[in-house]
Amino acid sequence: MNIHEYQAKEILKKFGVPVLKGVVIFNLNELDSKINNLDSKNIILKAQIHAGGRGKAGGIKLIKNKKDAFNEAKKLFGKVLITPQTGPNGKIVKRLYFEETCEIKKEFYLSCLIDRSESKIVFISSSEGGMDIEKVAKEDPKKIVTVKINKINSINESDIKKIIKPFNLSENLKKKAFNLIKSIHKTFIDKDANLIEINPLVLTTNEDLICLDAKINFDDNALYRHKDILSLKDPNESDPIELEASKHDLSYIKLDGKIGCMVNGAGLAMATLDIIKMYGSEPANFLDVGGGASKEKVSAALKIILLDKNVKGILINIFGGIMRCDILAQGLVDAAQEINLSIPLVVRLAGTNEKLGKEILEKSNLKIISAKNLSDAAKKIIKAIK
Repeated sequence: MNIHEYQAKEILKKFGVPVLKGVVIFNLNELDSKINNLDSKNIILKAQIHAGGRGKAGGIKLIKNKKDAFNEAKKLFGKVLITPQTGPNGKIVKRLYFEETCEIKKEFYLSCLIDRSESKIVFISSSEGGMDIEKVAKEDPKKIVTVKINKINSINESDIKKIIKPFNLSENLKKKAFNLIKSIHKTFIDKDANLIEINPLVLTTNEDLICLDAKINFDDNALYRHKDILSLKDPNESDPIELEASKHDLSYIKLDGKIGCMVNGAGLAMATLDIIKMYGSEPANFLDVGGGASKEKVSAALKIILLDKNVKGILINIFGGIMRCDILAQGLVDAAQEINLSIPLVVRLAGTNEKLGKEILEKSNLKIISAKNLSDAAKKIIKAIK
């Protein structure tokens, strides 16, 4: 789960991480009263969307007075920002963040994340922060320092020294950096985060370290422990189809292809996506109905796939274990009859009650194409949509 920059900064501030003072507004009527709480002469206006690259897309503006603030806010509210992270459709700006400014002497990069290949927390730091950190990583990777933390719940001084080494700080600033790293690490552990990214972390002319931008991503599987974090979720930033799928406890991720997929089990789902690509087409989604789905859940899954107007055909690949093939077949028949399914549907069934499931599909008189195996299923749905 992602949150907005202003929300990330509120969390970090509670853990002692230095951030600038700021206010968020949800409409222009709030602007006048809230902006009075800021002290600096110049103010930065930042569009709040779940994507990086806002500056280059026109989503960050320097504000010099209230009139300027109102005019720029009016332009940004409702604007569609398109960045490398939003995709071609972009994201609509519905929240704005006004923040005090500081005099910047140097910009750094700092992040904390999980290295799943080694089951360790990792800090990444660089002397080059800001908008072009991806370019630095590609063209001059030696400027990127990666430090793997051996213990989960603590971080030792030798590791912190390695993390902050690229910053080349004075002894006085090193103490501040030590506290900063410890605070970020504690935030990461206590809040079950997947990622905390500070880009840029800035050294000011007053010899302070400030988190000028902040991004936090949380482990969805741990959100039941953090109702305060769950309450920060912005439904406007989620794909509407994914939101609908979550209501039915379905694991759904929208993709860019034309073949809708319904599978039980994440591993089988990934294999299904791969084989569709191998035979020259593209999947429209990842959808795992789970091991013990009811016919109602199967019916809901089929309807959710069809919410994507790019879908030109559907491939259903089920291996019956806990989930019986006859249950799936009945759910498919009920849903297809209800919505008057008009696009090609290929079904591959194997496992528990496979024969009974196929009989249900055959007796339904629906135009369902049966497949012998996964390879056969992929070939048939690709041929059908052509």
